[in-house]
Amino acid sequence: MEADQKLSEADRGILLGIARQTIQLTAAGQRLPRLELKDYSEDLQRDGVSFVTLTIGEQLRGCIGALEAYQPLVLDVQEHAAAAASEDYRFPPVRPEEVPQLLIEISRLTPTHALAYENEQDLMGQLRPGLDGVLIRDGVRRATFLPQVWEKLPDPREFLSHLCVKMGAPSDYWRTQKLDVFIYQVEEFKEDTH
Repeated sequence: MEADQKLSEADRGILLGIARQTIQLTAAGQRLPRLELKDYSEDLQRDGVSFVTLTIGEQLRGCIGALEAYQPLVLDVQEHAAAAASEDYRFPPVRPEEVPQLLIEISRLTPTHALAYENEQDLMGQLRPGLDGVLIRDGVRRATFLPQVWEKLPDPREFLSHLCVKMGAPSDYWRTQKLDVFIYQVEEFKEDTH
């Protein structure tokens, strides 16, 4: 993502504020406010793609997002903040008493680009650990890891193996099957730690 395409600090702060309010209301079972697009900058009104990640301490507490833009970024963040707090199948819904402990991170995604590769070695050579988010697809099954996951899985083989498991396939599936592989980058920002 080019420097001139990044969000301003003010817009980042607005999105983090919307995410926190959304999570508070969702955890309390309250209705979300309707956001008026005219109240936001052009960058936030433009269609955008986001993931909202919630952690407590160093532990993941929820992460939901999209891979293709279909609504204004400000609405995308609101939708995925609510979903991260209540619909991540790996976790129970966030309880009101957990909200103050949550650290909220937003990842704004670039469009995905398909990788053309011949074999396992070719694929390994094209992945850029720490920079690329990776999406794999096999028919209707798909899974993605944001670039931040490289911090926990720095080896590309291990990264792809875990991604296959996330997709519901055996860990070595990427070695035995030709998968559709896409990469993207993110602009990530999070709340100041409390």
